[in-house]
Amino acid sequence: MQIRPRRNRKNKAIRAFAQETHLSVDNLIYPIFVYDGKGIKNEVKSLPGNFRWSLDMLLPEIEQCLKLGINTYVIFPAVAEELKDKIASYSYAEENFYLHILRKLKETFPEICLMTDVAMDPYSSDGHDGYVNDKGEIVNDTSLPILAKMAVAQAQAGADILGPSDMMDGRVGFIREALDIAGFTDVSIMSYTAKYASAFYGPFRDALDSAPKSGDKKTYQMNPANSREALIEASLDVQEGADFLMVKPALPYLDIIALLKQNFEQPIAAYNVSGECAMLTAACQNGWLNFEKAMPEMLMSIRRAGADVILTYFAKAYAEMVKEGKIGQW
Repeated sequence: MQIRPRRNRKNKAIRAFAQETHLSVDNLIYPIFVYDGKGIKNEVKSLPGNFRWSLDMLLPEIEQCLKLGINTYVIFPAVAEELKDKIASYSYAEENFYLHILRKLKETFPEICLMTDVAMDPYSSDGHDGYVNDKGEIVNDTSLPILAKMAVAQAQAGADILGPSDMMDGRVGFIREALDIAGFTDVSIMSYTAKYASAFYGPFRDALDSAPKSGDKKTYQMNPANSREALIEASLDVQEGADFLMVKPALPYLDIIALLKQNFEQPIAAYNVSGECAMLTAACQNGWLNFEKAMPEMLMSIRRAGADVILTYFAKAYAEMVKEGKIGQW
């Protein structure tokens, strides 16, 4: 045989020469759940190793993560039920604890990159990402000014990247215009471009107590059976000013990540969502899989599919493994 592919696999050094895809901590964004109060570090039962943090407990955690090389964080608020209403007014209220936490994080760690979530569901008494009318319909155009107010408030609090996750039509352009008018032309938008109506969001909703009070999200999140529709969503988001395009979830939609990577010049992000991380963690805790082998392989598959950025609850664990020299021994 003249061609023997195994020659390029025969030892660690040669495998390193031939490795096509590389994943570093710089490719990762660490999702963090925050809660109002003091002395709070409550583990999310359905997402082991992840917590709801109060600000005082979060500050030393961020300091530790920075030492591991994690520079970007997406912050999600768990809001008390009594603060929620139909128009999500607490999302842009001056006394919003979430906005206070963003300001304090930026003040304490000016070098970090902060990403936020723009959607009504954490603040809505209906638990939906958009405005719900008396008929139970999620009304697209009524939602846009609310989302824009929320986005500007987050930019004022120090957000570097906004993540519209609501899937309302036209929201990227509406938010971009509002940001520019308010003078935040440098604030980026990482649009949740292809966000599917997925069964893998359960632990996240547990963490935020943000499940819909009635109905589901299928009228605005994408049908898991569709791929070409993702191209339509991406084209619109690009036209409206998105700086990054995101696919969510990641693992069941590796083909969508690859599709957007092949068709658009914008960096592609993928969200390794709570359900994906929880099922891997559960398998490892039961001894069915080896965490130190399976977790990096999972993240590498997302990167290989075309993701430039990965939002993952495993960001800290991966960074710790890098520091300990356990990564890269393929």
